[in-house]
Amino acid sequence: MLDILDKGVCNNQTIRKALSNYLNKKVTIEYSLGRNKYESYQGIIKSLYNCVFLVEVLDENHSVKSFSYADIITKTIKISDK
Repeated sequence: MLDILDKGVCNNQTIRKALSNYLNKKVTIEYSLGRNKYESYQGIIKSLYNCVFLVEVLDENHSVKSFSYADIITKTIKISDK
């Protein structure tokens, strides 16, 4: 799992900088739906913006999902580079 939150100050800029190392690389995203329910996606981080980042999901449709950096701060999503 990416240890973005363990590096001290955690804001949009530090998360964006940490995610820039994984731009155009395959990652696994685990999204919390609440009440111990999770969705898991295999995807490629495609774009980084000021408040959000885009992930192309590796499925039959190649859909694009957007996540905010606040999702990482609140631990709604977990990103691993497996």
